[in-house]
Amino acid sequence: MALIMSDVDRFEAARPRLEAIAYRLLGSSGDAEDAVQETYLRWQAADADRIEVPEAWLTKVLTNLCLNQLTSARARRETYVGRWLPEPLLAGDTMLGPADTAEQRESVSYAVLVLLERLSPKERAVYVLREAFDYPHREIAEILDITEAAGQQIYHRAKKHVAEGRTRTEVDEAAARRIVEEFLAAATSGRTEPLVRLLTQDAVSVGDGGGKVPARAKAFEGALAVATFLRGLFKPSDAKRKYVGGAPAMYATTANGGPAVVAVVDGRVVGITCLEVTEDGIVAVRSQVNPDKLSRATERWAAMDHDEEPLYVL
Repeated sequence: MALIMSDVDRFEAARPRLEAIAYRLLGSSGDAEDAVQETYLRWQAADADRIEVPEAWLTKVLTNLCLNQLTSARARRETYVGRWLPEPLLAGDTMLGPADTAEQRESVSYAVLVLLERLSPKERAVYVLREAFDYPHREIAEILDITEAAGQQIYHRAKKHVAEGRTRTEVDEAAARRIVEEFLAAATSGRTEPLVRLLTQDAVSVGDGGGKVPARAKAFEGALAVATFLRGLFKPSDAKRKYVGGAPAMYATTANGGPAVVAVVDGRVVGITCLEVTEDGIVAVRSQVNPDKLSRATERWAAMDHDEEPLYVL
């Protein structure tokens, strides 16, 4: 059937919400865009006049497409080179979705996206729809073709799993910048002691290079081990500059609502380091350096104002 303009407009009005759902479910902007595009194709092929609640129909189609992707993604990640981490999104990216409530902001935090990887696809879907978008359990049950009681059980189980691993403290933009400034000052001091003071005793550090950029798959654990690694990571060298095509400029920013260091070479984002912060200090340092997961960040970076000087040039 040929789409009339009102049908196109209706889908485009739903697109931001669909993209935000898909990103939280899949942890990848590219996969989210693919899922939304496939949803559009199915909307195009459907008889829109027979769809009573288009928003509900679109959400159901998208969610089930994402569930299929999550199931196949688990098999693909068994052959993924190194540690798989979600794709971080810089401040202002529309795919981050609603951020009006603490629950919405938390649901898209980098720390929670990492934790969501532990859930089953159905647990992840229920958690995201309920926690981030406040869908009633009745609607979630209809979307996933389960009973409302089963959906509530899945939600409580998923929420418990996420809560058990969650230690993050919410910070505003000004606080995030101060944290990054202090972190970079310590990381570039050439000494481990300043870093150890910022880290919790059980701090971890891990990176995702996707086999394309060197990144240690096994996490460094403990404040001293993490500090020693970071001291070397932020030590300037000609080899590092040659590898990334120039001297990376380090800026303070936020990614997924949390403090982050973005490394930029000639306008191209070559790394984003997300800091998970608690009242006791930095508990996790997660670096995304896989170029496949940084192209959207590069586009977003180009659209942002950058009047400030970099905090450090490697």
